[in-house]
Amino acid sequence: MLDTEGATALTRHRANAAHHGRTGRAAHHETPCDLVTVPAREGLEAVDILRLRSGVGPVIHDRDGDTLGFLVPPGTARDWNLPGSACTETYGTPPGSCQPPVTGTGWLVPPRDTPAPATAPDRLRAALCEATRTLAALDRCCR
Repeated sequence: MLDTEGATALTRHRANAAHHGRTGRAAHHETPCDLVTVPAREGLEAVDILRLRSGVGPVIHDRDGDTLGFLVPPGTARDWNLPGSACTETYGTPPGSCQPPVTGTGWLVPPRDTPAPATAPDRLRAALCEATRTLAALDRCCR
C-alpha cells in the first residue's frame, strides 16, 4: 500500500512555510483556512460553474498557470478526499491585505470580488466533479 501520510505532511509544511517565511508560524491576525489545489483546466471550469450557480470564494493561481487553489473553511483538509486534488491547511489573507496566502501565487478571484471568504467544500466538490465530467465529454467528442 502506498504511504501518503509523509507526502501530505510535507505538502502541508511547504504550503505553510511558503506563506509564513522560514519560521512556518502564522501571524496572529491571519484567519486560518484550507486550500484545495487542482489542475488549472479543471479549476477554471469549476470557477465558471460556481460563478453561475452558488458563488465562488477567493481563488489563487500559481505563476506558471498549472494549478488553481480554492480557499475553503478551516478543517476541510481533515476530510477532503477527491482524486486529482489536494487540500492543505494554510492561512488566509489578513483583513485589508491584497496578498494571496501562498508565496508565488496571484489572485484569479480576489477576496474583494467574492460574496464569501471561502468556497463551501460541498459546492466545490460538486463543481469539480461536474468540471471533470464536462472536460472528459469534450475530450471524447473533439478527438
